[in-house]
Amino acid sequence: MFIRFLLLLVNVLVMSSVCAKTVTGVFKSETSRQNSGQYISKFVYHGKDALLCCRLEDSPVATERESKLILYREQGWLNLLNAFENLSCLEQLEKADLKITLSQEELNQTIPQMPHPQTWHILYVDMHTCQENEINADSDGIKYEIRMLNPDSAGNPMDHFSAEESGLHDFYFLLILAYFVAACIYAQPLWQTIKKGGPMHTVLKVLSSVLCLQATAALLNYIHMSRYSKDGIGVPLLGSLAELCDMISQIQMLYMLLSLCMGWSLGRTRKSQSKPLQWDSTPASTGIAVAAVITQGILLLWEQFEDTDHHSYHAHRSMAGLFLIGLRVCLTMLLASSLYQIITVERSALKRDFYLSFAKGCFLWFLCHPVLVIVSVIFNEYQREKIITIGIILCQSISVVVLYRLFLSRSLYWEVSSLSSVTLPLTMSSGQKSRYYS
Repeated sequence: MFIRFLLLLVNVLVMSSVCAKTVTGVFKSETSRQNSGQYISKFVYHGKDALLCCRLEDSPVATERESKLILYREQGWLNLLNAFENLSCLEQLEKADLKITLSQEELNQTIPQMPHPQTWHILYVDMHTCQENEINADSDGIKYEIRMLNPDSAGNPMDHFSAEESGLHDFYFLLILAYFVAACIYAQPLWQTIKKGGPMHTVLKVLSSVLCLQATAALLNYIHMSRYSKDGIGVPLLGSLAELCDMISQIQMLYMLLSLCMGWSLGRTRKSQSKPLQWDSTPASTGIAVAAVITQGILLLWEQFEDTDHHSYHAHRSMAGLFLIGLRVCLTMLLASSLYQIITVERSALKRDFYLSFAKGCFLWFLCHPVLVIVSVIFNEYQREKIITIGIILCQSISVVVLYRLFLSRSLYWEVSSLSSVTLPLTMSSGQKSRYYS
C-alpha cells in the first residue's frame, strides 16, 4: 500500500507542469482564437534593461499571420479577468500594456523600467484571434522558444530568476553548507548514541531520518536551481524529488509527534502502569496518528494537483492548502490540550520542563507554516513565496534541533529517565539502567 502511494506521488510530481523561464512550444492560431489569446507564461520582471527574447522557426508564416506577443502587467491582467465577459475580443487585446510584433527569426524586446518588481503575463495573438468562425486553413503551428531575463548584479540581462525566486539559490547553498558542517561535527557521536539503543531509540532514528530528508531536499533544490540559473529550465525531476522528500519528512514527523504526545496522554489514564510507556505503544495514539497521516497525505496530493508550480512550500491559495492550514492548527490544539493535561497535574519541575521543551518543538513544527502564510500577506506578492519557503525551512530545522537536544541532553533526558517515573516514555527499570549507564 505504501509503495503504491509513493508511486502515485512520484507520478503526480513528475507530470506536473513546471513554470520555467525558458519556454518552448508551438503558437497555434486556433488555440488563440478559442481563448482570445494563447497564454504562454508569466514572469516577475524587475529593474532596468529586463529582456524578453523570442526565437521562431518559421518567421515568414508569423509575418503572414500578423503574429504578436502581448503583455499585461499584473493589475491590468486582473482587471481584464474581472471584466472579461463585458469586453469584446478586440477590447481585451487593446488593454495590453505592451505589444511585440513577431516578424523576425530572433527578437529581443526590452521591458519598460519599473519602480518595483511586477508580474507580466505573456499571450500570443494573430489575425485569427478575434475571428468568430473556425479556422479552416490553420495547418501547422509556429515553433518558438521564449527566454525571460532580469538584470543581474552587473546590470546585464542574464538572470533567469524572477523577482519571486531571486536569493533562493544562495539560501540553499548556505543551507547545504550548514548541514555539511553540522554533519562533520555531530554525525559520528549521534551514530554512536543510536547504536547504543535506549528507550527512545526509535525517536532518535526518526529525527535523524527527517533531518537527512531535509538535507536531501535542500541539495536537490540547489542542483535544480543551479541548472535553472543557466538555462531557465533546470532539472524539473530533481525539483519534484525534493518535494517528495519534504512530504515524507512531514509525514514522519507528524506520526512521531502525535504518537508520542497522545501516547503519554492516554497512558496517564491507565489503571495499570506497570509497563513503561513507549512512543507508539498505545493503540489509540497510533490510530489517531495514522488517521492524521492519511489525511495530510491526501491533502498534499490534492494540493499538488491544484498548484503545479515547482516549490515545496505553497502560499496556500487553493482549497487544499486552506484545509492543510486548518489541519495543522487542529493538530496543534490537540497537542496543546494533551500536554496541558499532563503538565497541570505534574508536581516535578524537572518533568514539567521536559514536557514544555517538547511542546515548543511540536508547536514550532506545526504552527510555522500557518503563521508564515498569514504574515506573508502584509508583503508584496513577489516576496511571499520566498518568505514562506525560507521561514519554514529554518523553523522546522530549529524544531528538529530542539527535539534532538531534549532527547539527548544528559541534564534533562537522562535525569528525568532516572527518576523511574511512569509518566514519561523514558522509564527504565534498575536492570535497564545498569545496561545504559555501564
